[in-house]
Order: sequence, then structure tokens, then C-alpha cells
Amino acid sequence: MRNVLATIVGFIVASLTVYIFESLIGHNLFPLPEGADPMDMEWIKNNMDQIPTGAKVFVVIAHFIGIIAGMFIAGLISKTSMIPTYIVGGLMLAATFVTIFMLPKELWFTLTDGALVIVGFLIGKSLAKKQLTTE
Repeated sequence: MRNVLATIVGFIVASLTVYIFESLIGHNLFPLPEGADPMDMEWIKNNMDQIPTGAKVFVVIAHFIGIIAGMFIAGLISKTSMIPTYIVGGLMLAATFVTIFMLPKELWFTLTDGALVIVGFLIGKSLAKKQLTTE
């Protein structure tokens, strides 16, 4: 039961972290153009060139920090298994790569987002592993 809780809470923490960095911080520091709807994927696809570079940088930061935070929390709660950590990390990797392939982006954005989410996965794995207890 503890591992199920670790997986759920870890994923919620990862998602909230992404939301905070991407939407609350990124969109406030670098507002989207007038009339933009960040929930409308068609609008984003058709207007990617109008989204400020700073907002895009915060998306990359959000994915990087989100995967680390979620995996760390999953390991912190589980304490006995890396499986919840890997599930959270896998879900976040999948979500990031689906977004990369769904939306047309500049090369720098695609490469940076993809590379940093993989680095984030490795850091999250390392941090979670340190939370394991041997009984």
C-alpha cells in the first residue's frame, strides 16, 4: 500500500511542480500574447512563434525540476522500493516526449527539453535511491 501511495503522491508532486514553474511562474514573468489559450493545443500549435522565449525556458525548467521532485518524493515515501520512483519518472518522461513530438518547437527547445528531462530522471533516481532503507 505504501508503494501505491508513493507513486500517486510522487506523480502529483511532479505534476504540481511542472504547473507551478510553467504556468504560475513562467506565464507571469513572460505573459502569453493577448487572446492566448494555453489549454488549447491547436492554438499553441499554430502560434508557437508568438510564445515568449522566456516562457519556453520555464517549460524546460519545469520538466527538469518536476521529474526530480516527483521521483524524490516517491522514493522518500516508499523507502523500500524503487518501483514507485521508476513509475513516476517513466510517466514524466513519457509526458515530456509526447509534448515534444505533439508540438512544433525550435530545435534548441526540443533538444534541451529532451536532454534535461533525461538528466532529471537520473538525478531523481539517485536522490530516491538514497532514501531507501535496508531492513
